[in-house]
Amino acid sequence: QVQLVESGGGLVQPGGSLRLSCAASGSIFSINAMAWHRQAPGKQREFVARITSGGATNYADSVKGRFTISKGNAENTVYLQMNSLKPEDTAVYYCYANVRSTDTYAYAGYWGQGTQVTVSS
Repeated sequence: QVQLVESGGGLVQPGGSLRLSCAASGSIFSINAMAWHRQAPGKQREFVARITSGGATNYADSVKGRFTISKGNAENTVYLQMNSLKPEDTAVYYCYANVRSTDTYAYAGYWGQGTQVTVSS
């Protein structure tokens, strides 16, 4: 099995910053990409940012220039640095990884449990 654990959410004022972390563990042979998605109340889950094993990144238009996704020094970790936060960034943020497991050697997607980010004065 594969587990993803997020941390770093919280309450922040508009214009502030937060850094989210995600660590993947378990029966991992390799990961070809990790990503962050978010879901605001009453809305569908949406893509935020993605990073491949080669380091290529892409972002949703709504966060470009404000958010940065990066790999951690520890294996199978990823960060999301969020700057200039806006109230509309309020959501539960989910980590996603496309993992080739040691059980099946097939790629499958895994989600974390989510971490709440609230931007409010």
